[in-house]
Amino acid sequence: MFGKRTGIRNAHDKYANQETSYLLQRLEAYSGLVILATERRNNLDEAFLRRLRTIIQFPTLRAEERAAIWQKTFSRQLSLAPNINWQQVATRHELTGAAILQVACCCTVALATAGAQQLTLKQLEECIRQETGKAGQAARGVGRQ
Repeated sequence: MFGKRTGIRNAHDKYANQETSYLLQRLEAYSGLVILATERRNNLDEAFLRRLRTIIQFPTLRAEERAAIWQKTFSRQLSLAPNINWQQVATRHELTGAAILQVACCCTVALATAGAQQLTLKQLEECIRQETGKAGQAARGVGRQ
């Protein structure tokens, strides 16, 4: 939504640039508090960054924090294969809390679709690949198997 304006190569670029310019005008005219959140600061148009008074960067979650989110996200009613170790999963995949929640949703759908009773490590890894691929990023595995 607040992406960088580009050279116009097609109609999409033209309208995307117009939308960004419109949002810049609205931001300039607004006197209240505006809060923006992004995981991709490098994709923001520089004009937006110049208009921001304060930028707060949150550190990437540590593996222990990610493991705690993994454990709390999966329902106790969901049966897990014994080889799923949340600390190992958290160490291998540097996902945000929101991405972990999306992976949990994907796993739930995968189990329901397969009519399975237990989530396997293979299904979990596939859902992680889908989530990281959806964001247009390579899976950021730290120490892959």
